[in-house]
Amino acid sequence: MAPTPKGDNVVVSNMKLEKLLCMKGGRGEASYANNSQAQALHARSMLHLLEEALDSVQLNSPDVPFVVVDLGCSSGNNTIYIVDVIVKHMIKRYESSGYYEPPEFTAFFSDLPSNDFNTLFQLLPPLANDHGGRTSMEECLASNGQRSYFAAGVPGSFYRRLFPARSIDVFHSAFSLHWLSQMPEAVLDKRSMAYNKGRVFIHGANESTANAYKKQFQTDLAEFLRARSIEMKRGGSMFLVCLGRTAVDPTDQGGAGLLFGTHFQDAWDDLVQEGLISNEKRDNFNIPVYAPSLQDFKEVVEADGSFAINKLEVFKGGSPLVVSRPDDATEVGRALANSCRSVAGVLVDAHIGDKLSEELFLRVERRGTSHAKELLEQLQFFHIVASLSLA
Repeated sequence: MAPTPKGDNVVVSNMKLEKLLCMKGGRGEASYANNSQAQALHARSMLHLLEEALDSVQLNSPDVPFVVVDLGCSSGNNTIYIVDVIVKHMIKRYESSGYYEPPEFTAFFSDLPSNDFNTLFQLLPPLANDHGGRTSMEECLASNGQRSYFAAGVPGSFYRRLFPARSIDVFHSAFSLHWLSQMPEAVLDKRSMAYNKGRVFIHGANESTANAYKKQFQTDLAEFLRARSIEMKRGGSMFLVCLGRTAVDPTDQGGAGLLFGTHFQDAWDDLVQEGLISNEKRDNFNIPVYAPSLQDFKEVVEADGSFAINKLEVFKGGSPLVVSRPDDATEVGRALANSCRSVAGVLVDAHIGDKLSEELFLRVERRGTSHAKELLEQLQFFHIVASLSLA
C-alpha cells in the first residue's frame, strides 16, 4: 500500500472536510481537551441564559424518557458539564412541579465521525444508578462525580437529520455553528471574484469573498434549522451559541479575525517567504469559519419560519487565551499557538503535512510572544446566543 502523500500532494477537498474536521483529539498539550478552558468560562457565564431557556421546556410524564442532545460536543469536559447542568436543572423542575421521581434521562453526544469520541467517553463519569431500578429525586441531585443519565454518541453532520422525528426535548450547541459545512467553492477558484488570494481567512478579504462565506453560513444554518424542526418535540427548546461579531461588515470578523487573520495569517506568509510552501499552497487553504452578525442569524431563522425566537443577542465572551501569568509573553505566545492548533491543527496537518504544520505553529507562537500585550488587550470573542422553540 502506498504511503499517505504529505505536503504539496495533499489537498483537502470539500468532500473530505466533513470526514476530517474535528478539534484536536487526545489529551496532549495542543489537544482541545487541554485548550478549551476559555470555552468553559464563556459557557459558564451564559448559564443563566441556558437555564432561562430550560424553564420554558414542557415537562413530559415521568414514564417518558427525557432526551437531551449536545451538537458539536467535541472531546473535552465542557460537553459533560453542560449536559449535567441541563439534566440537574430539569430534575429540579420536576421536583418543584410535585413529581415524586424524575423521568429517566438520555443524553446524546453528537459530532462529526472524525471527533475523538474515545477521549470523551473516557471522561464520562460512571452512571449513578446501575442497579436496574429507577433513581430517586434525591439520588439524582446528590450524584456528584456520577451521572444521572444514559449516554450515547451520535456521529454525523448536524447540517443533516440525526434523530427520529419529534424525539428530542432539548437541543444544545455551543461554539460549533460558526464552522461551515464546506468552503465555498468560489473562494478557492482562481477564476472567481471571490478567490481569496493571499489569505487563509475571510478577515480583511474582499466583498465577494465575504459574501460567499456569508451565503454558505446562511445556507448551512437553514439546513440545521430544517433538520432540528423535524427532530424536536413540541414544547422542546433549543439553545445555541456560536461565534458572532458586532461589526456590520463581514470582513471584520472580530475575535475570530484576530485569531485566524493576523498572526496565524502572517505565519503562513512566513512559510511562503522562506520557500517552504508555494503561494498557491497557502491560497488553497482557508479556515471554514464565519462569525455572523445578529442580523445574519436572524434573517435565516425568520426565513425558515419553523422556530420562534425567545432570545437572540450578542454576548461578550472574553478572551480565548487562558494564561496563568499574563505578563509572561512566552506563555501568551504558546497559548495563542495551542488555541489555534486545538481547533484548526487537524486541517493544517492534512493540508501541508505534520512537519510543516509544526513549523507553522512555531511561527504563530513566536509572533504571539512578540505581540503578547496587545493580544491580551484586544483578543475578545463575542457570541451569538439564541434560544428557540417551535413556532
